[in-house]
Amino acid sequence: MLFLAVVHGQRQSVILTFIEVMSKLTRKAVLKLAHLSRLKLSDEEVDRFAVELTHILEYVETLNSVDVRGLEPTYQITGLKNVTRGDEIKKYQAQPKDLLASAPAAKDGQYKVKRIVG
Repeated sequence: MLFLAVVHGQRQSVILTFIEVMSKLTRKAVLKLAHLSRLKLSDEEVDRFAVELTHILEYVETLNSVDVRGLEPTYQITGLKNVTRGDEIKKYQAQPKDLLASAPAAKDGQYKVKRIVG
């Protein structure tokens, strides 16, 4: 049995909705996924996504059927370990006040922009 998780962020909370997937994803299931994802789909898109998502889920079912007992998980393949730089204070040519001077709007030492979320 396979479950498809749809994640929908709503402010700071995340809603997980699970839809049981049979051998074929139905038009009704695609419409529910679209609704939960806040997507408006045309009839042609609903039909196309039903087919495409069904193929994807069939592939996932195939992957789920592979026997991986005894195999070590692969987290990365390059062999590199902890390739990060140390935290160092660097003196740059531009100062924050100079950069803010070229901004269209600034407030309390920060760029002021239009609200884009909710």
